[in-house]
Amino acid sequence: MRSTNVTWHEGTVDRQRRWRSLGRHGATVWLTGLPAAGKSTVAAALEARLIDSGRSAYRLDGDNLRHGICADLGFSHEDRDANVQRVGELARLFADSGTIAVVSLVSPYAAGRDRVRALHEDDGLAFIEVFVDTPSSECERRDPKGLYAKAQAGELGGLTGVDDPYEPPSHPELVLTPALSVEEAVDAVIRALDIELRRDRL
Repeated sequence: MRSTNVTWHEGTVDRQRRWRSLGRHGATVWLTGLPAAGKSTVAAALEARLIDSGRSAYRLDGDNLRHGICADLGFSHEDRDANVQRVGELARLFADSGTIAVVSLVSPYAAGRDRVRALHEDDGLAFIEVFVDTPSSECERRDPKGLYAKAQAGELGGLTGVDDPYEPPSHPELVLTPALSVEEAVDAVIRALDIELRRDRL
């Protein structure tokens, strides 16, 4: 759904000028996977590594955003789609500004993630989909928020991977497994990010 009676206002600074001035390119790294797969842990470590190396980065965590910009959304299929779309639009703006948006979001449906990818690609922005491929048994063992325990006790319905589907990416730029340490996972993401940013995106 699009707003009516509004007009896009072009500024005087285009992306090439902005990025040339900043000396860096923006991009979105989108980490998807089951609850408790390790997305937030990798995202936080990735953000810190990028910042410490002098690169502009900002972490967009799914739970954190539901405290604010996505606080009005529930967990129906429609609301989950709206959540992914909203975060995708936000990430695109960060990427356009020259920042690396680091998104950690379950984002369970392939169609929603594909729409966000298309949003970036249509705008000439790098989009790196990272599948944090942790088996459901390991996610249940970790269960840092107690979500799986609540679902199994009948206290929580609609948990992705339990009674709501998760559709794994078919062609992600990168797959991370529990065999990797957090440091190794971050190394792998940065390599994938740098390969993508070396391409001529403009």
